[in-house]
Amino acid sequence: MAKKPAPLKAHVTQLEMTAPPKASLPVPVNLQTVVIRAPEIPLHFYRYLYRQVGKRWHWYKRLRMSDEELAAAIHNPRVSVTVLYVNGAPAGFFELLQQDDDTVELSYFGLFERAIGLGIGKWFLLQALYAAWHNNPKKVTVTTNTLDHPRALQLYQMMGFSPVSTYEALVMPMTDAELLKALDS
Repeated sequence: MAKKPAPLKAHVTQLEMTAPPKASLPVPVNLQTVVIRAPEIPLHFYRYLYRQVGKRWHWYKRLRMSDEELAAAIHNPRVSVTVLYVNGAPAGFFELLQQDDDTVELSYFGLFERAIGLGIGKWFLLQALYAAWHNNPKKVTVTTNTLDHPRALQLYQMMGFSPVSTYEALVMPMTDAELLKALDS
């Protein structure tokens, strides 16, 4: 019988930005890129994106949701999911939550492992921020932690986010059985 994985400790940083990004970046050269919003994204495709982006960074929350819970979360009219395609294949996604008229949360953002190192991360984050600022909120928020990409916090700050709070958290990895069940749905 497989033993249950030990919880992972993470230092969590919550950040916010109160003005749209001033940066402008060209589309990376020698790559065909398309960024497409995916309203009513199929649950299996969302789970695929979430797993491909999040497996290195210990993303489990959405994989533990039932179909009903996940549909309620991502098909909410206040949520938008946008997919990045590079050279014809999915390469990342971001998810925004319009918390209220004043606040938009960048809930999830990331690239597939094959897209890391292509020089597309900053450009794609800028596309996410343009989308987040589209309706002129007062602030955009994001949360990252020490289990995320080693330069995630630095990148968010470079794009104009400022830390507003930190705390310690435990992340419970999925067992192999949980993961198989989640990916089978």
